[in-house]
This record gives sequence, structure tokens and C-alpha cells, in this order.
Amino acid sequence: GTCKNAFGNGHELVFIKGGEFIMGSSKPSYPHDAEEPQRPVKVSDFYIDAHEVSNRHFKEFITATDYVTDSERFNWSFVFESMLSEKLNDQIDKSVQAAPWWVPVPGATWEHPEGPLTSIHPDRLDHPVVHVSWTDAVSYCTWRALRLPTEAEWEYAARGGKQKRLYPWGNLLLPKGKHRMNVWQGDLPNNHYYCGIAKGGRRNLVCNNTQEDGYKYTAPVKSLGPQNAYGLYHMSGNVWEWVSDYWGTKHSTKLQVNPKGPKSNSNNERVKKGGSFLCNAKFCKRYRVASRSFNTEDSSTSNLGFRCAKSSEPTERTEPREPKDSESLRD
Repeated sequence: GTCKNAFGNGHELVFIKGGEFIMGSSKPSYPHDAEEPQRPVKVSDFYIDAHEVSNRHFKEFITATDYVTDSERFNWSFVFESMLSEKLNDQIDKSVQAAPWWVPVPGATWEHPEGPLTSIHPDRLDHPVVHVSWTDAVSYCTWRALRLPTEAEWEYAARGGKQKRLYPWGNLLLPKGKHRMNVWQGDLPNNHYYCGIAKGGRRNLVCNNTQEDGYKYTAPVKSLGPQNAYGLYHMSGNVWEWVSDYWGTKHSTKLQVNPKGPKSNSNNERVKKGGSFLCNAKFCKRYRVASRSFNTEDSSTSNLGFRCAKSSEPTERTEPREPKDSESLRD
């Protein structure tokens, strides 16, 4: 089942017995995301972190290596507007034109998530690290003698031994009325995050997250309980997670064994999986296990993190974790 890595500092790596599964979706929410076609994929045995990398664990890496993240080098990162104080919001007049709720904030970093006057200390040490680029994620995993999971490994692990299900636990968004992931609840009347009045090209009233799952933004990495029979937390929701693959939109329908994605991408775009606390049924329904999106590998935001993985050595003798699932397959 689980093992602690060589650092002995509480990282939980879960052993995943390899196998064949159907990757992707025949009913994508967004056709341009290229979830189609559904296709057979086979992965070898591997390990994956039980939860997203936390601020506490990322801080250990920074302390040990003096690594400087991309957002620290650039001295800014994208923050979701409603996370900012009114004062800071008023000082910033830029935003992403296609998604004006994303604001470039000077000094926003993994340790100061909403700018220099905010901090992960002491309340967010066990929340997922954010404002980390793909390059930062690779550097951290390498430090732990690990790597990022491939998109195929990530999706195989997220499915938890089930085939063709929407979520890690099954098909119901709220099985037995219970919230299983940290996503956005509440009405989005305009089908985006703004319900208010235009202000200098942006809008200053953000639709309200009713927090029925208990969290407004990020949640601790081991909150809400494991989402599937492999004991993995927050594969859906909480924060997007980088995987190793370059972004691509063409998939073979022939059986692929340990696919690693395209060999290159002209814009250096990498795949991210799992959706985040900002996903909602009316906007960004990307919390399904087949969902996928991308960012350039040097970009960072307040809802994007990662977890690490490791190939299983052929000489290792590890008892596989068999799915222990008491839930109905109809969930």
C-alpha cells in the first residue's frame, strides 16, 4: 500500500498496480480539450503521492536547496481576483482579457499567495503549494528522487480501479449527499465568476462560493477523505496538478503502453489534470477524471499545484493495494 520515501518526513507514496484501462471520455465537456477518443492504455506498476505536495513539504525543499521559483524570479503570479484584498485589487488595473478574474499580482509567490502582505504561515502549511510552475514541480520531485506522473498514470490512479467513471469514486457528483471534492458551489448566473458591474475593464463583484464542501479556496491536502479505493486525496478538485506530458490533441485509438504524450509542443505547454476549487458545473466542469487542460511550463497561478510519482523497480517486492471499495458501483 503506502511507503515513506528516503527522507522519512511523512510523504506517503501509494503503490499502484499497473494494468489496462480506458482513458479519456466519449462525452467531453469541452471538445477542444481533446478528451476524445476513449482509448485503451496500459501502464506499468508505479508509485504516486497520496496527496498534493503541501506548503510544509515544499518549504523543506526550499530550505534545503535555496531554490528560487519562477514566480519569485518573475516577481509576479496570477491570483484569482476575489482572493485579493479590496486595497490591492484597486491598485492593480491589469487582468487577463479572456478571463478577467485572473489578475497578475506583484510579489505573489508560493509563500505569499496573494502578494507580499499575505503568508502561508501559520494557517496554510498543510494546504497544497500553489504558484509553482511545471519547472518548479519537476525540480521539487527530482529533489525527492521522484518525477511528475504521466497523464496516463495520473488518470489511471485517479480512476481507482474503476472503468469509465466520471469521478474517482464513481458517477454521482454527491454520493449519498456527501461532498467528496473541493470545488465551487453556488450560483454563477452569467456562467462565469462575475455577477457584478464592470469596473475599469474588470468587475468588482465576484459570485459567492457558498462553501457547502467546507472550503472557499484551497483545502488541506488530506481533507475530505480519500476519493478512491487507492487512498488518494483530491485527485478531483482543490488545485490543478501538473503532469509530465506536453500538451497534445491527437490520440491514437490503438493500445498505448506507458504513453508519455507528444515529443514536443511549440509553445512549451504542459498538461494539467484534476480541476480546482474554481471548477463548477456551470463553468469549468473539469473536475472529472478524464478532464484535461494546459498551461505553459513557466506559468503559475493560485489554483495550480502538483504531486510526484515514481516508477516501480522490477526488483521491488511490494504487495499491491487492492481496491477496498464498499461503495456502490452506481455512485
